[in-house]
Amino acid sequence: MADTMRPEAAVLPGRQHGQRGPTRVRVSTFVRRHKLAPYLLLLPALIGIALVVLWPLVQMGIFSFQNYGLPQVTGALPTQWIGFANFTATFRDPVFWLSLRNSVLFAIVAVPLSLVVGTVVGLLLNRLGKKMSLFISTAALLAWATPPVSGAVLFFWMFSPDGGVVDWALARMPHWLVGSTNWATYNWATTGALPAYTLIALLVIWQAFPFIAVTVLAGLKTIPAELTEAARVDGAGAWRVFWRITVPLMKPIYLVLLLLSVIWDFNIFTQSYTIIGLANSNEYNLSLYIYDKAFTFPPTYGLGGALALIFAFILLVVTVGYVRSSVRQGALT
Repeated sequence: MADTMRPEAAVLPGRQHGQRGPTRVRVSTFVRRHKLAPYLLLLPALIGIALVVLWPLVQMGIFSFQNYGLPQVTGALPTQWIGFANFTATFRDPVFWLSLRNSVLFAIVAVPLSLVVGTVVGLLLNRLGKKMSLFISTAALLAWATPPVSGAVLFFWMFSPDGGVVDWALARMPHWLVGSTNWATYNWATTGALPAYTLIALLVIWQAFPFIAVTVLAGLKTIPAELTEAARVDGAGAWRVFWRITVPLMKPIYLVLLLLSVIWDFNIFTQSYTIIGLANSNEYNLSLYIYDKAFTFPPTYGLGGALALIFAFILLVVTVGYVRSSVRQGALT
């Protein structure tokens, strides 16, 4: 039986193992040489992001060049390529420019106020003891964790002309302090764009400042106490210490907070839809305008895709421009 065994059969498994071994070694050597291991570990997450984000983005870009609506979704009518007609129709619509103006003005007001209020609260929390600071930070984060719909409904009730606590309090104040407006029946949501967006700004600031305050507090804890103590010994006051030491050391943190605030406040939809709705186009922001054009009957998904691309491009220009200027100033490296 031993004589009938073929030598080639005994050597074949070794040859196969020898053929697989050098390939595995070459692959591992290539991965180590080009430092590809982190990218391979990130590959499953990147594939998931591509399926969830990139592919819908590509579809939205395709729809923006088509006359794509409910008949095309149901198959009643074929898809029609119309080129840049959706974009030209958007730029010719005066409501789009009015919505863009409302969004820009709201962001110009809400973003700085959110940062200022959050910074002041963070500085105050830094002066408290550890337990009290933890307690107040946790309580403040409840406002940030409140769902936008719940916060919008809460503020709508507070500012309601039908028994709202804000109108009730303003109606009982002297006229020389609050003006001669009949506050008892004053409707903040329907009187005009300024009162409506004042209400929305208060809501957005109330929901945004806890996150900013806690982030600022975390940044203040990283500043060495010796720097501030040395500045006070040299005669610097609290304001000078803040501008000369705190702000320069916290520029990267403020950059992130500013970018997040711009994106969040420029893109508010839930609060504005709950308080303003779609009744008056003069009070639209870009989010309401996109929703109205894309999803109200009859829906026009092609026009909505074009508007979404324009919206994303505006935010991209703002973000890239600010990051470039911050890098030049040394805020980022």
